[in-house]
Amino acid sequence: MLVLSFALAYRFFPGAFHSAPRVEQPAVSAPPARPAAPWIAEQQPPTEPLPAADADGGAASEPTSLAEAVAMGPPAPVTEAVASLLKRARAAEVQGRLVEPADGSAVALYREVLAQDANNAEAEQGLKRIGGAMRDWAIAAMERGENAEARRFVAAFADLPHAEAELAQLEARLRVLNQVMPLLAEAADLLKAGKALGDGQDNALAVYRRAWALDPGNGLVDQGLAQIERSFLDRALAAAAQDDFDGADRILAEASAVRPGSQEQQDTRTRIEGLRHQRAESVLAQARSALDAGNADLAESLLQRALAVSPDLPGVDDFNQRLSNARLYASFRPGEVVRDAFLATAGQAPPLVVIPTGRFVMGSPADEDGHRDNEEPQRRVEIAAGIAFGQSEVTVGQFRDFVNATGYVTEAERAGSGSYYDENTGRLTDRRSMSWKNDYSGGRAGEDLPVVNVSWNDATAYLQWLSQQTGKTYRLPSEAEFEYALRAGSATRYPWGDGDPRDPVGNFTGDGDRSPKKRSWARAFLDYSDGYWGPAPVRRYPANAFGLHDMVGNVSEWVEDCWHDNYTRAPRDHEAWVNPGCTTRVIRGGSWGSAPDQVRSAWRAGLAAGARSAQVGFRVVREL
Repeated sequence: MLVLSFALAYRFFPGAFHSAPRVEQPAVSAPPARPAAPWIAEQQPPTEPLPAADADGGAASEPTSLAEAVAMGPPAPVTEAVASLLKRARAAEVQGRLVEPADGSAVALYREVLAQDANNAEAEQGLKRIGGAMRDWAIAAMERGENAEARRFVAAFADLPHAEAELAQLEARLRVLNQVMPLLAEAADLLKAGKALGDGQDNALAVYRRAWALDPGNGLVDQGLAQIERSFLDRALAAAAQDDFDGADRILAEASAVRPGSQEQQDTRTRIEGLRHQRAESVLAQARSALDAGNADLAESLLQRALAVSPDLPGVDDFNQRLSNARLYASFRPGEVVRDAFLATAGQAPPLVVIPTGRFVMGSPADEDGHRDNEEPQRRVEIAAGIAFGQSEVTVGQFRDFVNATGYVTEAERAGSGSYYDENTGRLTDRRSMSWKNDYSGGRAGEDLPVVNVSWNDATAYLQWLSQQTGKTYRLPSEAEFEYALRAGSATRYPWGDGDPRDPVGNFTGDGDRSPKKRSWARAFLDYSDGYWGPAPVRRYPANAFGLHDMVGNVSEWVEDCWHDNYTRAPRDHEAWVNPGCTTRVIRGGSWGSAPDQVRSAWRAGLAAGARSAQVGFRVVREL
């Protein structure tokens, strides 16, 4: 066994048993144009894989088995002359003298070894290794377009051990190169002559395309096409720099036919998209400035310009909402609280809440519990104009500012009487000296209570003064606007739903309410108490979905409309339904003393325009 192991080792590793020094083969990253040390001993060519083959062009043999090695016996010993030749051949390889000079090259020395030792494995491997280098250098020369160099390396490869399939492939590529190179020269001349593009075949692009058809993937052809492509891309960038983005798109479309899907085209398109978005953002910023300055028409025109540049511009939805708000709500937002300052004196108008536009069904169906004939026929009404509602009813303090500023005398004061709640009888009773200065029971009214004992005419006088003080248009709400704001998006019997309220949502009759003398309501919501007998100070209960307080309960409120027995022929928009000379106006919303059916969303009643009541007040509306 010891002898057998020695024989196997000597056959397959002969270098371990003779004194010839091993020469390491340093590797480099790529083959040079001409052989020079160091070099790649063997390198797979950058083409499709070729079948492995032996030196005679046949298929590569299978590895030697252990049984075959035993049968073959130990190799013949290497002579001193052969060892010397191998040493010189390896040195020639390291120095890059592969095939030249004829008598001192690695190839010549390895062949001299084989002449003395026909089966010398190291010489055979050396020749195969150099053949691989010739193959790789031939391919590299072809890719550089160096026709003569490529032919020289192919010839050297053919003279060394090689696979016939590899040689056939190299020769085929060489033939293609011989056809392509004249075309490349022709295209270069056309480029110099300024004929990069044109009709027919007399232009560089057409010639490069012919070359590409012969040799798809040829690096030199691709470089030529890239040069032509660059002229398109530069023009596209120049057009984009002048805000001609449509022109830039057209030029890019032409460029796509030169080198379809090239990275340069993608990069240029990305740059142009960046310029496009930058320009569109700049125009949109101008539109925002115009909108901030109150010029909605200019803002919309600039927005259209921005969208023409970049249809998918971010922020457009928000801007459109602002533009819509500007046209509908004078640049305010629905839900925003607005308070107008007086122009010539210190003071402010009551706080307003901007109401969103929308549609709703006004009135009540015939099967609604508590329905009255004057609440029909139901109709769909559109609130298309931007308006702002008083956040609550006008207070005693706000009305006092008006009286102090103008010396206005209300109708109750001129008549010398107004109404108050007589707890002994449980009724509203007319009484001398009652006016806006008194609360529901006849006492002095607090500044934050809703003003009562004011007629429709008194309310109109206050609103005319408020318009003069602010320079804005103040008025009473129309009946349609009032019900829309009261419902605040609901379509139920009450603003909060169809059943009895559970949490305090407004000031109206509940079976838990008690007067100072412990009176209770005959008709009231079950299990409900709001904490007040009589009007409550404004904003003591939660706001509705539009941000308004006390739209239902507390005090009934005057609206602009004349009284009509039903909605037949009523307007279908937000406008008040007014007949010249009418003396009866509408009140809405119910009051602190209203029974459950009188605080329904659709409830309405008529009252003489000159009437004064401890249960009726008003709120302001401002047009935007």
